Amino acid sequence: MRFKWFFSRTARQADDMQKHVHKMLEAQRDILSPQAVNTVKSALNEIQKAIKGNVGDEALKVQMTNLEAAANKWLKPYPNSGIRENVEVLLVALAVAMGIRTFFVQPFKIPTGSMQPTLFGVTSANLKSQPDVKIPGALTRLYQACIQGKFYHHAVAADDGEVTNVGLPEHVFRFINKITVYVHYKSQSPGAQTPITFWFAPDDHFVERAGIEIGEPFHKGDDIVKFEETAGDHLFVDRLTYNFRHPKRGEIIVFETRGIPRLPPDQFYIKRMVALGGERVQIGQDRHLVIDGKRLDASTPHFERVYSFDPATLARESHFSGHVNDAQLAPLFVDNPEGVTVRPNHYMVMGDNTVNSYDSRAWGDFSRTNVIGRYCFVYWPFSQRFGGGAR
Repeated sequence: MRFKWFFSRTARQADDMQKHVHKMLEAQRDILSPQAVNTVKSALNEIQKAIKGNVGDEALKVQMTNLEAAANKWLKPYPNSGIRENVEVLLVALAVAMGIRTFFVQPFKIPTGSMQPTLFGVTSANLKSQPDVKIPGALTRLYQACIQGKFYHHAVAADDGEVTNVGLPEHVFRFINKITVYVHYKSQSPGAQTPITFWFAPDDHFVERAGIEIGEPFHKGDDIVKFEETAGDHLFVDRLTYNFRHPKRGEIIVFETRGIPRLPPDQFYIKRMVALGGERVQIGQDRHLVIDGKRLDASTPHFERVYSFDPATLARESHFSGHVNDAQLAPLFVDNPEGVTVRPNHYMVMGDNTVNSYDSRAWGDFSRTNVIGRYCFVYWPFSQRFGGGAR
């Protein structure tokens, strides 16, 4: 690395220069010759005298030129300085990103539909039975993928045959999913299979979303797979607020599943917090929560839409349906009709789409130390839920 300085600067720049060269001299002293050390040190002494003597700018420029020449001649340049500087910038950027993620905001992806229609998980539409629906062109697909989070998966049979197998999901760089469907064409030899790979495919329920049945026959020109998939909401989790206060009833929170019975120990869930430690919780037959004898309704903050449901939507997923209380969805409350008391320093949470939510109605409360933060802002896809408007 060569030393280049702009001599139109003042004595402060000269002082910065001599400090920098002095630092390099001390770092390299054990590998430099005595002549190199003495020459650079002499140049440093001269510029220090000039700075202390408050000489004019022209005299300082002469001393800075002399120091630059001595440093370039006798000090050893750092090898691969450009690469090193780029690595340093990258490491600093990573450290800043990790700090922001740890203390301020953390990205989170919603995989399921338990919070619909407030926040959406992955949704799909099987188009195999709709031959009139055309898959958009490449530019339209690119736009819809980047802006709307919408992806199309389509494969047409090259000959008569059948589906023989579906491979397990594979993860590329942790965020790109790849799934392979295997088919056997009648023109192939017995046992032969042709793989058809789908990128950005959902990592679970692919078979159900695509309407695939192993052994299902098809004819040449038929759609083997034809479905539209929309990514779940990607949002930021506010990790700062709960350092100063506890969650409030009705807030949408993200929490670790660690230590919660009947849940995998290494995942993060997002639900609406409905009850705090020490409160007694019941679910009425009208699908309204009763907390310490007080019935929640649409006038309760954050529950305005949760209790705006139409009774006809009870059996329909992805709709507000109150808090459904039956043996399959809420065994805890069915077994305890008089209600359940939340343990101290614990919370109960429930999804907004309770027809399709596995929540505290089944596995109870959890420690408040599991809470990561609260929902903050949907940053992708650019849908009607974009921004911080969800309640």
